[in-house]
Amino acid sequence: MDAIQILCVGKLKEKFYTEAAAEYAKRLSAYCRLTVTELPEERLPKAPAPAQIEAALAREGAAILAKYPARSSLVALCIEGQMRSSEELARLLSSWERRGERQLTFVIGGSYGLHASVKAAAWATLSMSPMTFPHHLARVMLLEQIYRGFKINEGSSYHK
Repeated sequence: MDAIQILCVGKLKEKFYTEAAAEYAKRLSAYCRLTVTELPEERLPKAPAPAQIEAALAREGAAILAKYPARSSLVALCIEGQMRSSEELARLLSSWERRGERQLTFVIGGSYGLHASVKAAAWATLSMSPMTFPHHLARVMLLEQIYRGFKINEGSSYHK
């Protein structure tokens, strides 16, 4: 597998998130070239109107699609995405690899999610859970699950 890119709206600020993300990035270096790109989250008032949220999502979506390489397969993390087990995610990684793709891009939106244009461009959608998680935690969870997927595919005992 060549490269995995993670496009994230928002920056990791808390030390425990940055340390956990760095640990999984280090582990993933044995399997792929990982790039994490942070994009700025649009500023909104404390109680934004739906039109303000939609406009912010559209601007974030345009920024995401501008950073998304045309030759990459896009996986959008969104609440309405498909929930997959770790084994199913491993199979998704394997099928992507068998297709001969050069890069896989996962997208994590900001506090209000992803714009419809990003979801429409996705090769696959993924939901971590019907529960709500901070998008910073979702990044760590995604990195761990990608790492777990590689370990499953190699037959390692990491996944018990």
